[in-house]
Amino acid sequence: VSGPDAEALLEYLSVARVGGNQPVGKGVYTHFLDETGGVHSDLTVVRLGTESYRVICGGDTGHRDYVWMTRMAEARGLGRVHFEDRTDQLATLGLWGPEARQTLQALADDPEELSDERFPFATAREIRVHGLPVWAFRISYVGEQGWELYVPFSYGLGLWDALYEQGVTPVGIETYANSRRLEKSLRLQNVDLLTEYNLYEAGLARPKVKAADFHGKAAYLEQRERDGQPAYLCTMTLRENVDAAGVARYPVGQWPILDPETGDVLVDSTGRRSYTSSVVYGPSVGEIIALGYLPAAYAREGDTVTMEYFGEHYPLRIEAVGYRALYDPDNERPRS
Repeated sequence: VSGPDAEALLEYLSVARVGGNQPVGKGVYTHFLDETGGVHSDLTVVRLGTESYRVICGGDTGHRDYVWMTRMAEARGLGRVHFEDRTDQLATLGLWGPEARQTLQALADDPEELSDERFPFATAREIRVHGLPVWAFRISYVGEQGWELYVPFSYGLGLWDALYEQGVTPVGIETYANSRRLEKSLRLQNVDLLTEYNLYEAGLARPKVKAADFHGKAAYLEQRERDGQPAYLCTMTLRENVDAAGVARYPVGQWPILDPETGDVLVDSTGRRSYTSSVVYGPSVGEIIALGYLPAAYAREGDTVTMEYFGEHYPLRIEAVGYRALYDPDNERPRS
């Protein structure tokens, strides 16, 4: 997103401050809200220059966010902004884990530039790997240190081969976007983050509200002034997972959350029904982890609710109300 109006547009759309005195190469995790304060988008904005930004969206939200930005620019009369969809031009690899830095240093033309002091968290810059230009963004979606590595598609296979030769383990979306992120209590747009819920309910509200206006700010401020929210996103663990036939079950997907006494689906004061927005086995903690919005009266750490899974009932213990990781392997800050 570039041009004289790029900063004005992204500042208006973003809850966080992405422009102003943010330095080139600084990445900011932020959200776009709808007019009711619901979470429309969950993304990262990196300043590339005085009038240019890279907007990094989730794998299934890019086109929707692109349309949202273009429509908002038109609605606000911001005609001096240019959008370029790079989805079909850039390959991306996530290099994450306790040995991410030493693995990349073994391939980098200048290994020392990848040190924690010279390449801090949430910054991005171009590096060279075996002479190839790689745009490296130090951020992680699995709770451990690492980088997102962006290269033209023509370089993608070469970069992958070099990393694989260093012993990198290939994993898919079930690992980084489900099991590891749930151990870190990270949220996923269109699953845990929805326009039906606000950032305070999701545990992602920022400590301060920026002075500049942004879309949905009035609703966001009203939500901030409440004594409490109707519901809260909770991290839970499944305490038993053996079904009536004695088979161990490992659920994924969305399942109703019930009152353990009555067996009724939990419903908050606005009429929203509770369900597991995410659920998966977390290998680091040895637990089946679930996220779900619970009515305020039920959102109490240590209490138990019930999950219905294919007609059978399983106990869920509430481990955290709002954001708190069950497994925090190092000091890297999460996206949230």
